[in-house]
Amino acid sequence: MEHKTIYNAVYKVNHAGGSGSCFYLKKYNLFVTNYHVVEGFKKLSIKDNDKNPYLADVVLVNPKRDIALLVAQGDFSSLPDIPLADLTDVSIGQKINVAGYPFGLPFTVTEGTVSSPKQLMNNSYYIQTDAAVNPGNSGGPMFNEKDELMAITVSKFNDADNTGFGIPVAVLQEILDGLGDLDRSTFNVQCHGCDEFINTDEEYCPSCGEKMIENIFQERGLTELATFCEEAIRALDIDPVLARVGYESWVFHKGSSEIRIFIYDRAYLFCTSPINILPKKELEPVLTYLVSANLKPYQLGIDGNQIYLSYRLHISDVFSDHRDEIKQNITNLALKADECDNFFAEKYGCEFSEYAKKSEI
Repeated sequence: MEHKTIYNAVYKVNHAGGSGSCFYLKKYNLFVTNYHVVEGFKKLSIKDNDKNPYLADVVLVNPKRDIALLVAQGDFSSLPDIPLADLTDVSIGQKINVAGYPFGLPFTVTEGTVSSPKQLMNNSYYIQTDAAVNPGNSGGPMFNEKDELMAITVSKFNDADNTGFGIPVAVLQEILDGLGDLDRSTFNVQCHGCDEFINTDEEYCPSCGEKMIENIFQERGLTELATFCEEAIRALDIDPVLARVGYESWVFHKGSSEIRIFIYDRAYLFCTSPINILPKKELEPVLTYLVSANLKPYQLGIDGNQIYLSYRLHISDVFSDHRDEIKQNITNLALKADECDNFFAEKYGCEFSEYAKKSEI
């Protein structure tokens, strides 16, 4: 796939509840996704296909139409413009491409055809396709053969095997056409009764009296364990919002090394970094070092040809008298990983991990 294509404008959405997809509309300087992708969050991160993270604020949600608009911190002027399709031309059998990050995996594009240009589901009309659509694709774009936006992907409905759905671009266009007085500095809810923008916590719409969705202005809170881990990440001068990749799960880079923090088996907190690749020849010196090095409280290990630096503890230890020491150990693991990958590269000729941030090598 060529570098300068519309697919460069498709990003991944990450927050403490999971992940999804989004795409950039240059004309409006906004990212578009599903409401259900960002539900419960006002601040999150988006990542391009090179894993560069950007802070983003949710500035408008329309729950009825399942659409949300984001403003991100960064210069996106180099991204290509995504043209909007004329849906009067949509027909059964027409080619369609679904772009996004299914299951939180790296960027993919799946090809299919339009099964129905106007399928009624849950009291709304959708474009139906046989293209592969999975959790994580939600919020991403559906393009026609002219690389025009046809729809916003919605992950599979229950009991709808081998079927994907998209919110027609006309629904999005209607929202975009009414953005004139939107305050982009705060979180807004668009009333499904009168389409007014509401940015204060109200039980009923001040304009038409429509009842608002309960707690729609409230953000999901973090667990005590997540707060603890994010304090350790913040000590590295990294905004933990940028590191969130799901519930009690974080991925970020410190220097060249990728750092992963996650819960395993509901009992252990793992902090690990894939630092280097074993050399193809002269393995004995590096293997000898791996089994003899004392890097306590950290451990070196291998999985296949991948060298890891890791730190594991039982979750109960986080709430013990050693809490501060453990938090410092988590912070220091990131610093140690960035030191170790250089050591293995220089002393043993080990290549950097494929997960390393290439610009920092």
